[in-house]
Amino acid sequence: MNLLINLLSVFFVLVALLMVLVILMQRPKSEGLGAAFGGGVTENIFGAQTTNVLVKFTTWLAGIFFALTFGLSVLYAHRGAGGESAFRRELMKQQAAPATSPAPATPQATPDSSPASSPIQASPASSQAPAAQPTATP
Repeated sequence: MNLLINLLSVFFVLVALLMVLVILMQRPKSEGLGAAFGGGVTENIFGAQTTNVLVKFTTWLAGIFFALTFGLSVLYAHRGAGGESAFRRELMKQQAAPATSPAPATPQATPDSSPASSPIQASPASSQAPAAQPTATP
């Protein structure tokens, strides 16, 4: 599919360049930019009906240009939907990385340690209510 996309892209650029040249060769009614690029020369070489031929040729090139644009957009969308895009692979790596990371080690209380010497860890449920502190009796 990449070969087809590359070939259509080359053809697309050639059609675009040819369309630019044909549009510039056309003779405008006000003798503007077309005269600067030899608008009178095309009538001498191809005849007096050159304007009609150039208009038809421009129409055909514009149709081919839009068809190639649509075809290339469909091919690029189809290529990206296959899951082969680098962006999609990178997102999948980032989502998989936190799931496979090891859990942080939590300190475990030993049986010979007293509750007063170990720090009190508050859980999210008990953070709303004040925790009961053990009081030492004399």
